[in-house]
Amino acid sequence: MALKKLAGKLALAAGLVASLGMSTAHALDKITVAYFLEWPTANQAAQIDKTYDEALGLEVEWRAFGNGNEMVQAMVSGDVQIAYSNGFVPFVVGVSSGAPIKLVGVAVTYAENDLCIVRNDSGITKANAKELEGKKVATPIGNVTHYKLIRTLDHLGVDINKVNLVQMNPADAAVAVVRGDVVMGCAFGGALDRMKTVGTPLMTGAEQEAVGINTFDVVNVTNDFAAEHPDLVKKFMEVTNQANTTYNSNPDAVYDKIALAAGMDLEPAKKMIANFGFPTSEEQLQENWLGGGIQAAAKGVADVMVSAGGLDEALDDYSQFVDASYLK
Repeated sequence: MALKKLAGKLALAAGLVASLGMSTAHALDKITVAYFLEWPTANQAAQIDKTYDEALGLEVEWRAFGNGNEMVQAMVSGDVQIAYSNGFVPFVVGVSSGAPIKLVGVAVTYAENDLCIVRNDSGITKANAKELEGKKVATPIGNVTHYKLIRTLDHLGVDINKVNLVQMNPADAAVAVVRGDVVMGCAFGGALDRMKTVGTPLMTGAEQEAVGINTFDVVNVTNDFAAEHPDLVKKFMEVTNQANTTYNSNPDAVYDKIALAAGMDLEPAKKMIANFGFPTSEEQLQENWLGGGIQAAAKGVADVMVSAGGLDEALDDYSQFVDASYLK
């Protein structure tokens, strides 16, 4: 499977990084932060205002990626120091395979903005979801969307091993669903609106949350960058927290900047971000997040991925990969 190949590549890359002694221990004038287009988040107002650049005292380059696995690979290679709103599953798969990264915060919580859309003309609903067996379903493999698909199909009694999963990033999945190349597409962001022109969610976000299928993205940093520049990581999280606080108190004041950074028109951006949650640093330090909940969830995700054949082996404990100190 694609995930097994990914795991091998990540482990190999991590070993090469270690053996070559690659390091960021030099005076920095720029860092690169990975993010997603068509995925509006509160911190993007600070991105547009260059608040990060000012606080960190250097240039912050924001580089867009197609999925979380690509983010992890870029961090392993040393091209990216921070990944903002990386999927939880790519993080778990990455560290399970030796990627030298850690989780330092929660970027965004969401449910309705990461869904599987089934074509209306297929006649398939959650009531007869077993009809998905033997049919093509598009999804980005190895990220939180894929994890939610696994959990959703399991809940609906569908044997995922009998579903023909096709690796596609959201934009490509939307095209495939609209053309009828696949019966269902799983994606996040603006691609969902395009798929909804011909389809309906297999399960809504609220229905998923009701059965314990929660969705959130995280902030990752490379181990070298965190060890050698802890002050920059802390400042990055402080700016992010302030941007979240500003948005939570007065979203109207920053909608235009967020839409610009996300590469979206204003109204679609406002509609999408209305379903997002941006926990403060204080909230993230609580037991259900970095205070223990995320560590437990990482183990649960890894075990699910192993059982689905997407990961060779889960670790016994993921606590070492979660560091809440930069939020304090």
